[in-house]
Amino acid sequence: MMDQNVSGSRKSYKWEMLAWLWLAFFLNQADRQVFSVVLPLIKVDLKLTDGELGLIASALVWTYGVLVPFAGFIGDRLSRRNIIGTSLLVWSAATLTTGLCHTLIQFIFLRGVATGGGEAFYAPAANALISEEHTNKRSFALALHQTAVYFGIILSGLIAGYIAELYGWRHAFYLFGGFGILIAVIIFLRLKKDLPAQVTEKVDVVTTAKLIFKKPTVILLTFSFACMVFVNVGYLTWMPSLLAEKFDLSLAEAGFSSMFYHHIGAFIGVISGGSLSDRFSKINPANRLVVQGVSLLLGAPFIYWIGAGETVTITYAALFMFGIFRGAYDSSIFASLYEVVKPEIKSSASGLMLMCAFLIGAFSPVLLGYLKPTLGIETGVSYLWLSYFIGALSLFTAVLFFFKKDREEIVDKI
Repeated sequence: MMDQNVSGSRKSYKWEMLAWLWLAFFLNQADRQVFSVVLPLIKVDLKLTDGELGLIASALVWTYGVLVPFAGFIGDRLSRRNIIGTSLLVWSAATLTTGLCHTLIQFIFLRGVATGGGEAFYAPAANALISEEHTNKRSFALALHQTAVYFGIILSGLIAGYIAELYGWRHAFYLFGGFGILIAVIIFLRLKKDLPAQVTEKVDVVTTAKLIFKKPTVILLTFSFACMVFVNVGYLTWMPSLLAEKFDLSLAEAGFSSMFYHHIGAFIGVISGGSLSDRFSKINPANRLVVQGVSLLLGAPFIYWIGAGETVTITYAALFMFGIFRGAYDSSIFASLYEVVKPEIKSSASGLMLMCAFLIGAFSPVLLGYLKPTLGIETGVSYLWLSYFIGALSLFTAVLFFFKKDREEIVDKI
């Protein structure tokens, strides 16, 4: 009876833990998206250029990319609960104080360095913690966690746009930042303090990096992830402005519509993709990568149409279908990685993959921003489809030539 009670308590805790992490990840994405939603108001109020606005968005992603590998190494050595709670506290405080900005430099520091730096420490620790607690349904649990991205972006588009139009853009930052500080306190109170494997079994940073990147599968997974991030960061930054300018929508309507249709599709895709990935991986673990590769390949044409669509109906339909296949890819980002890395370096591997992907992806907003006056934002967004196509080829290459060998080296430890 006691064993049953302990088992029930553990099962209850792992789902409660996932719920609090879902809220934290919700705010991670919502805080990031608030800037894109209120970007037109900031541009007018502070008289910033499109290139400067793109630079602010890229500064966050560059900071994230530089710091996330350090976050990964720390996540394999210190309490992940403490890392997650502190990360949420830092980026929420930075979001709140972004509402006080008046100059480009202030935005780059608070929005780029402080917010991006705080966010960098969340994902490696959170994904590793979820993976360890949910061993039987790893892709499904990680997929549920991933849905927070979509809800965070959808609701931030609606709420931030509404608040900005009624009370000014600064109040949108105050609201989301304040709520994040509250959730950080709850996480410290409700989650258990964990002790990762490397507390007792330390591996230096250089050795860990060599263990991870000596595998071609990891390199190709990382490159395909970078291709996805390049598309995603550019889309998130400029899609609200594209809809507002092209179809003469209000700020609230453009902010909501640019995110809603895509992320409703992504929600359907991530849940379906997570279930399919878990099911097919029992036949062959490489099938996780196959699901991802097919998803990128099928999603590419719809990326073209979100910029090229002549009507709002075509654009929204393209956003929805792009979301379906983006979500299916998202469901196995870390589950695929964990198939070919040792359990004790999961957080480190996540951090290195995120670093490479976001350092590359960070060039998308600033590139589109500087091309906007000449090429046009519609054309720039349309040709992001090429990045998805290249990412798909990388995944199929990994499956055909490298996965089996890389998997066999650690299969006894998974």
